[in-house]
Amino acid sequence: MLVKSIYAIAQPQIVGRKYMLPLSTSPKLLLPLFTFSTMPPKGSKRRAACPVGHTNGADKRVKHETSGDELRQPHPFAKDAEDHGIVLRRFYPHEMSTSRAHAYNSNEIPRPIEGLIAALEETAEARKQAKVQHAVVHWFKMDLRHSDNRSLALASAKAKEAGVPLICIYIISPQDYEAHLTAPVRVDFMLRTLSVLRDDLAALDIPLYVETVDKRKNIPHRVLELMEEWGSNHLFANMEYEVDELRRESRMIRQFAEKNMSFEVVHDTCVVPPGELHSGSGNQYAVYTPWYRAWMAHIHENLDLLEIYDRPEKNPDAARRTFKTLFDCRIPGAPKNKQLSDEEKKRFHNLWPCGEHEAMSRLENFCEEAIVNYHNKRNIPGNNGTSCLSVHLASGTISSRTCVRTARDRNKTKRLDGGHQGIQVWISEVAWRDFYKHVLVNWPYVCMNKPFKPEYANIEWSYNMDHFEAWCEGRTGFPIVDAAMRQLNHMGYMHNRSRMIVASFLSKDLLIDWRMGEKYFMEHLVDGDFASNNGGWGFSASVGVDPQPYFRVFNPLLQSEKFDPSGDYIRKWVPELKALSDKEIHDPYNRGAGTKAKKQGYPKQIVDHKGARERALSAYKEGLERGT
Repeated sequence: MLVKSIYAIAQPQIVGRKYMLPLSTSPKLLLPLFTFSTMPPKGSKRRAACPVGHTNGADKRVKHETSGDELRQPHPFAKDAEDHGIVLRRFYPHEMSTSRAHAYNSNEIPRPIEGLIAALEETAEARKQAKVQHAVVHWFKMDLRHSDNRSLALASAKAKEAGVPLICIYIISPQDYEAHLTAPVRVDFMLRTLSVLRDDLAALDIPLYVETVDKRKNIPHRVLELMEEWGSNHLFANMEYEVDELRRESRMIRQFAEKNMSFEVVHDTCVVPPGELHSGSGNQYAVYTPWYRAWMAHIHENLDLLEIYDRPEKNPDAARRTFKTLFDCRIPGAPKNKQLSDEEKKRFHNLWPCGEHEAMSRLENFCEEAIVNYHNKRNIPGNNGTSCLSVHLASGTISSRTCVRTARDRNKTKRLDGGHQGIQVWISEVAWRDFYKHVLVNWPYVCMNKPFKPEYANIEWSYNMDHFEAWCEGRTGFPIVDAAMRQLNHMGYMHNRSRMIVASFLSKDLLIDWRMGEKYFMEHLVDGDFASNNGGWGFSASVGVDPQPYFRVFNPLLQSEKFDPSGDYIRKWVPELKALSDKEIHDPYNRGAGTKAKKQGYPKQIVDHKGARERALSAYKEGLERGT
């Protein structure tokens, strides 16, 4: 396997809107530090209309003011989003109007990533002039590995060039966990991973300093304080594409430059950085299939994108003496708002071994034993045909680049669209993670509680909390739905086919706001990644990046019979039905097994699918007719 060895660091060159960072003397290793281009206007700006007949009454609406900035007015249904915990007003403003979402699309409002580009452009000379002092620092976030970590490799190369130690930091932010709906099981996984990472770095005489900062607004100042305390002028970090992080990093780049310090923020999460791929008209792709073709072609033309970064160099011997206290740093427990019970810890620790070595072992075993049959088994919820690497990709204990490279190297061709079909399909599934992050960057309002298709914000949802609780607890009377939700609640994980089934059921059969389901997933998934979770819910609720119309409604019975034909998945998670026949188990009350199901405490269906489908189609149609 080729490895990216970095011996010297140069400051970014600005080529139009593209940043290129020389990583070696080889032209093949010129990789983009940052790329992005905006979309041209999609059409004229449209005014959001206040709908008539809102189910919760006029008193539940937030009325538009007749004066002031129209684009800053809340959406007419903003109160619903607040009342049901969708928009957390402690951290964020009202749900934006549909007009404001369209303004992002027509370039009336700059995207957060453009603010980061501007910060990099305007501080380029200042960062170049920053002198290395006593240390170089890498800031870990969602990249909890020391192998194939771009920012860490750059920081290590900078430290080696200057002959100073490398220090690593990780900031625990209880408020970020709350604002970002991070599941307790995921927090636990990340904290356990920090122990593995600390030991790996310590073997290289590199300290990992971990600290809890209670207020999220204080994180930039605290990082700066630590830099000054350690005598460091250079901070490196991998880019995160969510709005909060892009805006925070933009401010920090400028703050550091004002103090003659350098903060380098680089691409690493995606194999192909956002902004690299454009359709023939110059726009960002909004449909996966043509995007994927462009993604593959781009990698084939730039094979260095799949080269793996070196682990950091061993620190000078003096590092342990100079920064002795940092090596003694303990990994704190989870904040109070994200703690697990003792029983949950035992269960989740057994289910989800942590750290990059576990991630690499899982990848190797999958490629050795299961990947060639992935295309045949990936949609069967009770089958072990998937890699279950999503937990590691979400926390960055393995990179997408490593996954794609490793799978490709197991194939009989170097092309991503050739050879074993299972390998091709699995690589295309990993690519979905890139795709949804590209979407997030170009349509940032999806990170602000708005659907990708803004006009779908005018649908009137039912907000029936009895139905929502039944869905959450796995007692809807639809066995495949209940099995999936119980799997989530027990494992902190759900098979991808099951995710689509339960998401369609919530938004279409129950007509409950898809964002409540999106939130519930994030609060319970060990692999909760915002971009992928949001993209999946948008697809299932027909409000996202999807060419299919809203009248695609999954039939839970047909899904159950097709993907769990023998009922094995249902029997595992809904033991009340384990004695039923293969036919009865999918629909006990309508297939002669109602008495048996009732005796075991299994409920009847809470809605009639046919009637619910008609209600959903009507609600979607009426929502679109209200205008935007």
